Amino acid sequence: MEGAPVTVRGTGFPVDPLPRVTIGGVDARLAFASPRRLVVLAPTGLEGGPAPLRIDGVASGADFLSIGASWATGLHQVDNPVFDLAGNLYVTYSGPRGQESPVSIFRVTPAGTREAFASGIVNATSMAMGPDRALYVSSRFEGAVYRIAGDGTYETVASDLGVACGIAFDAEGWMYVGDRSGTVFRVRDGKATAFATLPSSVAAFHLVMAPSGDLYVSAPTLGSYDQIYRVSRSGEVSRLPAPFGRPQGMAIGPDGALYVVDALAGSSAVYRIGDEGDPEIIASGAALIGLAFGPSGELVVVSNETAYRFDS
Repeated sequence: MEGAPVTVRGTGFPVDPLPRVTIGGVDARLAFASPRRLVVLAPTGLEGGPAPLRIDGVASGADFLSIGASWATGLHQVDNPVFDLAGNLYVTYSGPRGQESPVSIFRVTPAGTREAFASGIVNATSMAMGPDRALYVSSRFEGAVYRIAGDGTYETVASDLGVACGIAFDAEGWMYVGDRSGTVFRVRDGKATAFATLPSSVAAFHLVMAPSGDLYVSAPTLGSYDQIYRVSRSGEVSRLPAPFGRPQGMAIGPDGALYVVDALAGSSAVYRIGDEGDPEIIASGAALIGLAFGPSGELVVVSNETAYRFDS
C-alpha cells in the first residue's frame, strides 16, 4: 500500500551518491541504503495493479510490485471487513467508545461505490457471514451480536458477551464470540457458554475458523511480542510458535493458509503462515487492521481509514 516500506535485496547498490529509485515511474524515497539492501517507501498516488520498480545504475530483471488500489475511504475499521458471495464488501465506521455514528456499516460494491447499509449499532466492531448468509456484527460497547437482514434492519441474537469483538462460525453453525476481557463464548439460539479462556487483550480479540475446525484467536497486549492462539474443537488452547508484534485481523486464504495482520508500528504487514509454519510477508502498509478474501480470490487489506484491493 502507499507509504509502505519495500525492501530490495541484491549486490552492488550505489550508496554515494544514492541512486534514484522509481515505482510506477514515480520517484520513491529511500529510507535506508547499503550495497546489499535498499529500503524504499512506496509513493502515494499510484494506481492499483502491477508497477515496475527501477533503480538507476543497477541492472535487474523485470521487478514489479503489486500496488493496492484504494477502494473505500472514510472508515473507522477495528477488525476484518467481510465479503458476501456477490463480491460486495462490508466495512464499519465504529467510532469512539459509546458514541453512535450516523452509519454503522457501509457496503462497497464491486465497482467501488460505497453506500450506507446499517445504522444505529453503537461501536460496530467485528463482522462475519453466518451459515444463513446473513451478516453478523458485534458491538463492543453493548456486548451484543446482531443479525443484519439484506435491507439493513437488524435483530439481537446474543447479549451479555462482555467487550464483544471477534466473530466466527464453525461448520455446524455454532457462533464464537470473543470477549477481550479473556473469554471466547460459544453461542447458539441466543445462549452463550464459555468455550475457552485466554489472557485479556488491550485492543480486541480477532477470530477466524479454519476448515479443520480449529479456531484461531489473536489478542494483542502491551508486551513486546504476542502469539496467536489455536483453540481445538474441544476448547483446548495452544499457541502458534511464531511471535508477532501486534497481531490483529486474520483470514483463511483460498490456499488454506492462515493470513495475519501484524500492526506493529513501523512494520505493519500481512503475513502468510503455511504448513511450514514460518511467516512470510505478502503485503505491507501503514496502520493495518484487518483483511478479507473475496469470492474470486481478491484480497482486501484495511487500515483504520482505508480499504485497499489487490485483485487475484
